[in-house]
Amino acid sequence: MDKRITVLAGDGIGPEIIREAVKVLDRVAAVYGHSFDYTYVDIGGCSIDKYGVPITDEGMQTCLQADSVLLGAVGGPKWDNCPPQIRPEKALLAVRKTLGLFANLRPTKLFPQLAEASPLKASVIGGGIDLLIVRELTGGVYFGKRFTGEEDGEVAAHDDMTYRESEIRRIGRVAFETARLRRGKLASVDKANVLDTSRLWRRIMHELSEEYPDVAYSDILVDNTAMQLIRNPAQFDVIVTENMFGDILSDEASMLTGSIGMMPSASLSDGTLGMYEPIHGSAPDIAGMNIANPLGTILSAAMMLRYSFAMAKEADSIEQAVNTVLDEGYRTGDIWAEGTKKVLCSEMGSLVAGKIG
Repeated sequence: MDKRITVLAGDGIGPEIIREAVKVLDRVAAVYGHSFDYTYVDIGGCSIDKYGVPITDEGMQTCLQADSVLLGAVGGPKWDNCPPQIRPEKALLAVRKTLGLFANLRPTKLFPQLAEASPLKASVIGGGIDLLIVRELTGGVYFGKRFTGEEDGEVAAHDDMTYRESEIRRIGRVAFETARLRRGKLASVDKANVLDTSRLWRRIMHELSEEYPDVAYSDILVDNTAMQLIRNPAQFDVIVTENMFGDILSDEASMLTGSIGMMPSASLSDGTLGMYEPIHGSAPDIAGMNIANPLGTILSAAMMLRYSFAMAKEADSIEQAVNTVLDEGYRTGDIWAEGTKKVLCSEMGSLVAGKIG
C-alpha cells in the first residue's frame, strides 16, 4: 500500500529523531510490503532562515496533499527575538488550523522496564500508568484575539479564550469514543468555578455523557488534576480538556514515564489526515550530538500507522519492538541507569528497526 508522508524535520534534534523514525518505517515497509513516499518540507527556524517565514505556502500545500505528516521539533534560542508573527511555533499553529487538526491524543504509558526512571515512588505507581490525554487543539486562548497596548496610562495585554459549542462537542465525542475503546473511564478537565468557557465546556460534556451511558464520566478541576497526576495517576484512563490546560497537563504527565523523550502524540482531523510528533521540544543544547531519545518519535510513527493508515498490525510491531529493545536493557542517556546499556540515538533507531519482523 503506497502512502505519501510529508516529513517536517524542523530544528534542533528534529532531523536526528526523524531519521530514526523513517528508518523504522522503512523496515515496516520492507517486512509488510508497503511503500512510503516521503516529501521533506522545511518548518520552523530553518524555514525562517531560508525563506523568511516559518513555513511557506508551498510547504503547507504539501502537507495538505499528503496522507499524513510526521514532525520532529521546531524552535530554539536563535529565533527567540523573531517578530511574534513569524516565530517558529507559529508554523505549528498554522499547520493545525489549515489541516483541521482539532484532536490531539497524548498517551502516557510507563513501560515497566523504566519504572525506576519515574520520579514517583513505586507505591504511587502501583499497577502502572496508562492514561491518554485528549486535548482540543484549534480553539481556546492560543487562537483567540490578542491585544497589547496602553490602557489607563500603562501597558496592558489581553489574550481571549473562546470556545464554541460545536468545538466542544467535536472533541468531546472523540474523547468518549476513545474511552469506549480503552477502559471506559473519562475525566473532563475544566475550571468551571471561575471561567465562562469552562462552564460551557462542562454543560456540553454533561449532555454528551447521556449519549454514552457505558462510559464512567466525571468532572475535575484543572488544578486538582495537576495534583492527582502526581498523587494517584493510575486512577485515570482518558482525560479530555481544552487547548492550554491540555498543553500543560500533558507535559506534566510525560515526566511520570521517566523522560519526555518517550512520549508520542497524534493530532487528528475529521478524516484520516493527521500529524504525528513527539511532545518534546527541539533540545538545541544536544542537537547534532546523536544522543537524543528517538523513541517518542518512533512511537509517533506507530500512531500514524494505526490512526491514519489503518495498519494496526504494523503499529503493534513497532510498539513491540520498542518493548523488546527496552527489555534487552538498551537505553539512551535520558533513561539510562546503572546496569543498562547506553546507546546513541542512531543506534536506538537501528535496534528498534532490527526487531521488526
